[in-house]
Amino acid sequence: MSTGTTDRTARTDKVLTADEVAARLRSGMTIGVGGWGSRRKPMALVRALLRSDLTDLTVVSYGGPDVGLLAAAGKIRKVVAPFATLDTIPLEPHFRAAREQGRIELMEVDEAMFMWGLRAAANRLPFLPVRAGLGSDVMRVNPGLRTVTSPYEDGETFVAMPALRLDAALVHMNRADRSGNGQYLGPDPYFDDLFCEAAEEAYVSCERIVDGAELAKGGPAQSLLIKRHRVTGVVETPDGAHFTSCAPDYGRDEAFQKLYATTPFAELRARFLDGDEQAYQAAVGAWRQEQEGGATQ
Repeated sequence: MSTGTTDRTARTDKVLTADEVAARLRSGMTIGVGGWGSRRKPMALVRALLRSDLTDLTVVSYGGPDVGLLAAAGKIRKVVAPFATLDTIPLEPHFRAAREQGRIELMEVDEAMFMWGLRAAANRLPFLPVRAGLGSDVMRVNPGLRTVTSPYEDGETFVAMPALRLDAALVHMNRADRSGNGQYLGPDPYFDDLFCEAAEEAYVSCERIVDGAELAKGGPAQSLLIKRHRVTGVVETPDGAHFTSCAPDYGRDEAFQKLYATTPFAELRARFLDGDEQAYQAAVGAWRQEQEGGATQ
């Protein structure tokens, strides 16, 4: 029996393709999607879910085009989110259409309640107490929520935010190594580490896979956000957050986001989403050339 370097490498090499990640998931799962609004979303992984036969998903997300695309495609049963926005376009239009048509359920909570739900799941607790939500309509629109009273002298009442337990988490980093350590280089971690810690399985897509030693270069220690022991698989997907931003590698593709927001989903799917990720990137490139050609005429 060999116990050499090759065996050790095989055990720690977690590299997968986006479609292999989708194939590991099952209908009915609760999937957490990292990023924030239209910022550093794992869109290549979301597009892989669109190509799969997965349905009946519960999606937990600081919502953006991830929930919009999956809702429009009929993949979602329920969304748990504090919002669904494209940032420069305040309301995610495809999510809004699905919600207005009654095609998806929604648990809408305060941003801090959402974070505390992830923290509870990360720590394998049934709930955590939080002040956010008291005195608002959160309790009215979520009649299943409960309150708890402090057992100490203060006797304060809190919302008991239930744990947001995830079967799987999908996040996007700027860089990662083959073992699953992930690094963000932009201005905000967007709670992606909490998504991974709250999940039974975590899948990290990244702009570039690098050697582990390279992750220590070019950023502060806290930028090494995702730890390998939490990660099930790593996917190298250049431009994998498109059309959302992935600072400092690229900003949000505002022109394409506008196209996304104003185009019926069936048309979007036929033009950009029916093929694999390479076909998507090629279709986006062809669309850009069309736009540049029209601008010079």
